[in-house]
Amino acid sequence: MTKTARSPRASARVIPLRRATTLEMVRLACPDSAQALRISESFGLAILDSDGIRDLHERLIVETADALKDGLSDRAMEIHLQRIVGSYVGSAHGAGQFYSRAVTEARDATAKLANDLRDEDLDGPVGFDSQSQRKREFAADMGLQAHALRMAAEGAVAAYEQVIGEAWKPFERQIEHAGETVTKKAAVAQMAAFE
Repeated sequence: MTKTARSPRASARVIPLRRATTLEMVRLACPDSAQALRISESFGLAILDSDGIRDLHERLIVETADALKDGLSDRAMEIHLQRIVGSYVGSAHGAGQFYSRAVTEARDATAKLANDLRDEDLDGPVGFDSQSQRKREFAADMGLQAHALRMAAEGAVAAYEQVIGEAWKPFERQIEHAGETVTKKAAVAQMAAFE
């Protein structure tokens, strides 16, 4: 009985890459100033000082970098601010995604309300809001939160450029060992000896 020669190469592992979150992704997911104002006016919510939030976070990062400049090298400062700004951008993006889901749920609930044959979506008892109204109000709250975090992220990104001197880009980890590890290669070679 003859055995076919088997290659000691095993198939390489596929490592999925997670796309880094950019400020542009945040801008697509979170309401802008005009939309935040419409949400505030439509739902009777506080009107946010968008420019104030942005400017405060920009100053905060710049002052933090100024306090650390004697203790950090240029490269260390760049890495430190990269991480800080990345966390602001990531937080805003997460809030924007949550806001988008809340709006979808509010739209679905409101569309169901238009169907006269459904009892579960009708207005609640006197003095209580309907389920669709609560979902719309929740989406409005999430919209303002997402907008506030967007402004904080924009301020952090502006501060990064001011301190480092170049535009902020999200950190993307390079894959060093996309294939097999040495241990796996050794195991495959050893197992091949038994064939």
